[in-house]
Amino acid sequence: MKFVTFRRAGDRRGRFGALVEGGRRILDFSHPAGDIPAPARDLDWFDLAGPYFQSASALLASALADDETFSELDRRGAIVDERQADLLAPVPRPGKIVAVGLNYRDHAEETGRPVPNRPVLFSKYPSCVVPSGHPIEIPADCERPDYEAELAVVIGRRGRAIRTEDALDHVLGYTMMNDVTARDFQAADGQFQRGKSCDTFAPMGPYIATTETVRDPQRLAIRLRLNGRVMQDANTSGMVFGVRELIAFISRYATLEPGDVIATGTPAGVGVARTPPVFLADGDHVEVEIESLGVLRNPVVRAD
Repeated sequence: MKFVTFRRAGDRRGRFGALVEGGRRILDFSHPAGDIPAPARDLDWFDLAGPYFQSASALLASALADDETFSELDRRGAIVDERQADLLAPVPRPGKIVAVGLNYRDHAEETGRPVPNRPVLFSKYPSCVVPSGHPIEIPADCERPDYEAELAVVIGRRGRAIRTEDALDHVLGYTMMNDVTARDFQAADGQFQRGKSCDTFAPMGPYIATTETVRDPQRLAIRLRLNGRVMQDANTSGMVFGVRELIAFISRYATLEPGDVIATGTPAGVGVARTPPVFLADGDHVEVEIESLGVLRNPVVRAD
């Protein structure tokens, strides 16, 4: 399933659905024709064990298996053309975003730092999240804004002290994130929070590829293009700590819940490590592409 969050014209809240017909249309799980009651919290849609995601999966399977069911849903308005919908970030407001630093060997090397012997964790505020197509807004006093292409893991099952061998059972699916970073804020503060958590500094999307469509998260090509130029070109096999290990480590200290997002780190090629350095500028266009996950596209603007 390619799980999406979107708005139709006139909507005040996001709707939840799945891409169908090659991504040209969306099956709207929130439409009355699907007969799925709205949960009290939007994050309940991401719970693999909950009734909403299970009902949505059953509705999608039924629609894809039976032309009459698909046609009836279409007739009643539950299937919408993708061009008539605005895709939001697939998890518009995660419960928490746990990010990982220096998690690719080549990135640690380009920064001149040792490869860590345990995951280096930090957080980004949920208010950082914006969808594909939304501008990355650089604060007026930020002089060194940087890009970081990352595989993002969306949690689908609550867990604490999760065993490594059970970790992928807690994953709903995968999407992309650009872990935008104000390098000058990071250097001035001596820690990550402000430099990582400015508004719009976590573009995410365009959809969640659920686990049955991504067999191995450690074998995915990952690239970032800045104005069409390839700046990062690697594979998730280069991670120091894989998805399983990250989930097990993080959950020792913090309960993971449906709708939480783990940003798994970035490979070599970031702007600050280049000679000369390359930083984001007003008018730039950034694309993150990961195998099986589509393309995350965002323009860059100056807040001033």
